[in-house]
Amino acid sequence: MREALAGLTVRGRAFIAAGITAIVCAIVLGQPALTRVGVLVLALPLVTALVLSRSRYKLALVRTVTPQLVAAGQPARVNLALTNEGRTPSGVLLLEDHVPYVLGTRPRFVLEGIGHGWRRHVTYQVRSDVRGRFEIGPMSVRVSDPFGLIELGRAFRTTVPLTVTPRTVPLPNIPLGGAWTGSGDNRPRAFATGSAEDVTVREYRRGDDLRRVHWRSSARVGELMVRREEQPWQSRATLFLDNRLRSHRGQGIASSLEAAVSAAASIAVHLSHRGFTVRLVTATGEDPSSAWHFRDADLNTGPLLEALAVVQAVHQPQLDTAWLAEGTHGGLTVAVFGAVEAIDVPVIRRMQLHAGSAMAIALDVDAWVSPNAAPGDASGALAQQGWRVTPLRPRDRLDSVWQDLGRSGPTSSMVGGLGAPPAPQAAR
Repeated sequence: MREALAGLTVRGRAFIAAGITAIVCAIVLGQPALTRVGVLVLALPLVTALVLSRSRYKLALVRTVTPQLVAAGQPARVNLALTNEGRTPSGVLLLEDHVPYVLGTRPRFVLEGIGHGWRRHVTYQVRSDVRGRFEIGPMSVRVSDPFGLIELGRAFRTTVPLTVTPRTVPLPNIPLGGAWTGSGDNRPRAFATGSAEDVTVREYRRGDDLRRVHWRSSARVGELMVRREEQPWQSRATLFLDNRLRSHRGQGIASSLEAAVSAAASIAVHLSHRGFTVRLVTATGEDPSSAWHFRDADLNTGPLLEALAVVQAVHQPQLDTAWLAEGTHGGLTVAVFGAVEAIDVPVIRRMQLHAGSAMAIALDVDAWVSPNAAPGDASGALAQQGWRVTPLRPRDRLDSVWQDLGRSGPTSSMVGGLGAPPAPQAAR
């Protein structure tokens, strides 16, 4: 009852004030008929408050977002399905869905004619130019009685996620190096016929599906062992992104970090559709959502784009090198670097030696602050360590830069008479 009285609207408060005034005037003027009118006007909001306080609105909400993974600048549609499962009718519903500021203004709706079994579908669009993972909701509801005398607040606590991925640019095909490997086991082997015991296993690696654990071999060896996957030949690629704060310049969507993330996303999509299994490595190490055993391009790019959507600048002076000590050598490494300092040179050299083919895009980060700044030396530092590298400035087209990278000379690790590795083909 107290909550209902606190929800009195201006109309409800006016009714109470008019009722009390009418009763006082009736007593002063000696008009019994006016007393009955005052009592009726006063009782109407009070009775309404009593009925609402004893009523239980059973409003149900189902919210869906289509699609849940959308590129920056592209719209997504939010669908709201509202039902009234209670028996108490309502005059008006005032709905307001809470959405992050970057997705647009908060949508508001006014719905009428709500009774038992009432259903209604409402849709609206959201759009963001900023990548990230956002929560849509919760929704607040203002329930009004048919006379508009009282409004009660309700809220749905449920939310749904929306992931906005970086913008991507279609990239042209260029010659790519990298050793051919079996997807997931670093070497191919023929399909075998025989019993379930005739299985080749290897040690468990982070990111392996636990359903592939071979328990008998694990018990015999004393550590987790997994079955080798029988898959067609496929080439691996490591996509490295330097997301250290000290390596980039600018702020917000106009910063060099955002350009680096967009370039990395474009490269990830391109390599996946070229038949590579791609894993993502940042300055803090390998992303846990990366998996070597994905062969389908869409399955491979989905986790990669989701991981890139939430990449943030890190306050870390040095690059993590734990992923270089896994013992898996060869394959293609494509890196997107910001500023390169002397402390980074040993790590960059290890990365180049670890890869079968090392390619890099070096952002001229000072140009993001001052367009007339002198060209940086990141490209030169990488080239000295044997990388195929090309610079990227704010006004450069990524597809043109990628084409220039394909025309650049081979790395030092590919010189020596062996020739370049064959271009990868799509997995069959």
